[in-house]
Amino acid sequence: MTVLLVEQNVRQALTLADRACVLESGQLVLSGAARDLPGDERLKPTYPGL
Repeated sequence: MTVLLVEQNVRQALTLADRACVLESGQLVLSGAARDLPGDERLKPTYPGL
């Protein structure tokens, strides 16, 4: 089953998801396993607390 979750609380969303996508201005900038995204360097400027 696929569920589309749109959430502003990134930490909470990543704990609920198996996979995640990051959109910026409607464009896909990053996708992958939710457990791998917090360590991705491309997210640090936007989400420094991850």
